[in-house]
Amino acid sequence: MPEVLKAPLAVEFPFTRSLGPVQSAFLTGLRERVVLGVKAKHGRTLVPPVEYDPVTAEEIRDLVEVAPTGTVTTWAWNHDPRRGQPLGTPFAWVLVRLDGADTALLHALDAPGPDAVRTGMRVRVRWAEERSGAITDIACFEPYDGEPAGPTGHSGEFADAISGIVAFARLDYTYSPGRAQSDYIHALSERRTVGERCPSCRKVYVPPRGACPTCGVATAEHVEVGPRGTVTTFCIVNIKAKNLDIEVPYVYAHIALDGADLALHGRIGGIPYDQVRMGLRVEAVWTEGARYPDHYRPTGEPDAEYDTYKELL
Repeated sequence: MPEVLKAPLAVEFPFTRSLGPVQSAFLTGLRERVVLGVKAKHGRTLVPPVEYDPVTAEEIRDLVEVAPTGTVTTWAWNHDPRRGQPLGTPFAWVLVRLDGADTALLHALDAPGPDAVRTGMRVRVRWAEERSGAITDIACFEPYDGEPAGPTGHSGEFADAISGIVAFARLDYTYSPGRAQSDYIHALSERRTVGERCPSCRKVYVPPRGACPTCGVATAEHVEVGPRGTVTTFCIVNIKAKNLDIEVPYVYAHIALDGADLALHGRIGGIPYDQVRMGLRVEAVWTEGARYPDHYRPTGEPDAEYDTYKELL
């Protein structure tokens, strides 16, 4: 049986957003150990606060402080915390209705085990030692058997309110290529580029997909393409990517390898970025031990005629 390939992958990007007056007050309040909600038109206090009434859709700005103590309304035990979660040891996800609020806030509860958690139990906020104006300023909730805490009477006005946040969206997963891409990857380890030909339209797809995207039929016939090709289009990169040791500016291009009917992408090197052009003839450059080309460089051949690659743009 052929080797089943798999690799851990992560997709992550920072999302920067500005805050309106309600969310600004809520997050700034957390930084100052104050929990704020909003009073809706129907009289209910919503925590976390929202900017528009969920019943009437009217804008709401009436901030009100609630207590840092509350009651668990429902919960679920987390046996195996993942990266970035509030606690590194097993904990309970809980919905907590803080005293003075009519809705529940989702957060972590630090408890020794699931037998120590129950609906209706009393809890209180455990504040993070260092706070910056984020939901993580609440480190977690903890069991509490004392008297309900009262609000301090804060108005929700802050001299140095937070105006924006950066949130990181991340997806961790394990990728396992199918038969077609596994064949493609194995060929690359031998410094060959292999595509597959559609039995119907006869087009050669690189990288192969296991099926023709046009005809919808399975592909299996291997076709070796390249090693030279033509730049069909390109872009100049001026922003340095995290964990990528390449000085900017540099060029990323779509390259139609000879014999292929689909352009793949790769970095162009060995030429000043402002001399890269459509039709430039290039070839792969491999580094020792690499499983794929490091970049593509000019071959010195005359540029390809536009009509030879216009269908691949």
